Amino acid sequence: MTSPIRTELHDDVLVVISDNPPVNALGQAVRQGLKDAIEGALGDDRVKAVVIRCDGRTFFAGADITEFGKPPQGPNLPETLDAMEASDKPVVAAIHGTALGGGCEVALACHYRVAVPSAKIGLPEVKLGLIPGAAGTQRLPRLVGAEAALPMVAIGNPIAAKKAQSIGLIDALVGEDSLEADAIAFARSKIGQDVPRSSEGTANQDGVKNPDLFDEFRTRQGRKMRGFDAPNAAIEAVKAAGEMPYAEGVKKERELFMKLMSGTQSAAMRHYFFAERAANKIDDVPADTEILPIKKVGIIGAGTMGGGIAMNFLSAGIAVTILEMKQDALDRGTSVMRKNYENTAKRGRMTGEQVEQAMGLLTPTLEYDDLADCDLVIEAVFENMDVKKEVFAKLDETVKQGAILASNTSYLDIDEIATATKRPGYVIGLHFFSPANIMKLLEVVRGAKTRGDVLATAMKLSKKIGKVAVVSGVCPGFIGNRMLSKRQEQANQLIMEGANYWDVDDVLLEFGFPMGPFQMGDLAGIDIGWHRDPTKVTTIREALCAVGRFGQKAGKGFYDYDEARQRTPSDEVKQIIADFAAREGSEQRDISKGEIKERLLYPMVNEGAKILDEGMAQRASDIDVVWINGYGWPLFTGGPMFWADTIGLSTVVEGLEKHGLEVSDYLRNKAEKGETFN
Repeated sequence: MTSPIRTELHDDVLVVISDNPPVNALGQAVRQGLKDAIEGALGDDRVKAVVIRCDGRTFFAGADITEFGKPPQGPNLPETLDAMEASDKPVVAAIHGTALGGGCEVALACHYRVAVPSAKIGLPEVKLGLIPGAAGTQRLPRLVGAEAALPMVAIGNPIAAKKAQSIGLIDALVGEDSLEADAIAFARSKIGQDVPRSSEGTANQDGVKNPDLFDEFRTRQGRKMRGFDAPNAAIEAVKAAGEMPYAEGVKKERELFMKLMSGTQSAAMRHYFFAERAANKIDDVPADTEILPIKKVGIIGAGTMGGGIAMNFLSAGIAVTILEMKQDALDRGTSVMRKNYENTAKRGRMTGEQVEQAMGLLTPTLEYDDLADCDLVIEAVFENMDVKKEVFAKLDETVKQGAILASNTSYLDIDEIATATKRPGYVIGLHFFSPANIMKLLEVVRGAKTRGDVLATAMKLSKKIGKVAVVSGVCPGFIGNRMLSKRQEQANQLIMEGANYWDVDDVLLEFGFPMGPFQMGDLAGIDIGWHRDPTKVTTIREALCAVGRFGQKAGKGFYDYDEARQRTPSDEVKQIIADFAAREGSEQRDISKGEIKERLLYPMVNEGAKILDEGMAQRASDIDVVWINGYGWPLFTGGPMFWADTIGLSTVVEGLEKHGLEVSDYLRNKAEKGETFN
């Protein structure tokens, strides 16, 4: 087998080149090749300096993730990097694309780093529940200081080459089209000088001079880090770089790394990494299926949902025609979109020019005929089957043949909607989550007659508009809302039996959700779908609406809210619930947090099992992707199905039986065989 590493001698500079597509991952053959090349350079009197660069679209973009969990094959990355750093001939990293994770650690072990302006550099291991494991947490702070190193290691977002240069991580920016030549010239300029080694750097003293630096960072990043183990380990490792000699710091990093690597959080986050990629694959639609061109999109409805959906396409540079029935609704909708864009620009995430560019692609209209030449039309009208069928019949008459007709329904039967047209093969569900311009999840609902190319086009398009898409079959509530309804049933039942509604919310907050079901109700508005008759009270929600407790917008819902929208439990609500339960003859008792947790989460797993059994989701990991992106299920548990695997399916079955709840045959069979979903 030919090595992915080759060398070229340019007079007195040896250029070491990696060609390991697609991302030059640091697999065993690459590590061996690098080590051999450095040893060869040291033993060759002609070589006075070394440049390390990569072919293809990027510098080394990290470890070879397919090696995770397998027996290690030498040389390991730390050995390779130590050999590189020990060289007494200057070694220069020539960076383009991204230098991520192990790639960044390669760059840190080189004596100098040059990069093209478009390059990005970072240590994103924390996003897989890990920390760098090849001395990255020790070399980086010694090179740039603890303050600059902390966000890179503990948050994990890559930084641009210019920023990297400003903190001392990059020594020089070079030409986009002359990286190799400029890197060779740079290396030549360092021949005969003492080489600087990042392991011997002293920039890490800022954390020693200000020991509060680490706690201040923790406080600032508290929300992002809540519940995750890896960021705290990262902070500990960076702190060690200021308190320990290099060799001891490396030992400390390895200890922290191994603990994370063998823990459930990293396993869960690595599961999710692969799950998101797997969700793009549709078992019975070939990868080379021809994609339909989508150059113009029509949206019906300029309300919160329609406007949010439109923004996804406008931001991606796709022209949108948005239709409303009345001029004032159309004006209101388009002005909200503009305001949203302007707010994004105020926060520095867009330029004024980009705002105008996006809005310039928007055509507002009151006429169905203006949708005739659209390649895709998405309706975002009232969630009512008759209304939707009426819209689709009209689209069928108006919109050109070969165009995709999509419904943004969150619950209704796509197959029934498709009967309103003569082209059911071109009908699909695109369930966006609110706010649609921000939420990442897109449930792509495949009807019985939806064509393969229509489905493949929807999946490809979702990527272009920055969504994480998952295919669902047609069933009430699809994947996400179908499982959510089981959780909500139990939440409502629990407060009828005597559980405090704030305890129900707190159990989910402690588990890692951003909010509980009653907080969520208050945020969305308890009066959504309320019949507006205060004398007709058949549920607790209706009882709250009857006394004007509509949620956060009214300053009171399940909770009372102050000016800062901080919540406190309400005595009035407690009494309303107690009165309602007494009227229904529901006996009250003390309910433990353990029971609340089991009754909220286990029925969701059971419903997920039924979804798999019915073929409504292709794979268990797709369900995990839905819940992590659409409903705030904590990433560090890997999603509902992976979490169930972690605690054991027999534990879930026993819990459901203990509380007298349904156990699906699919779940029971898997548990009895000792199997897992994933």
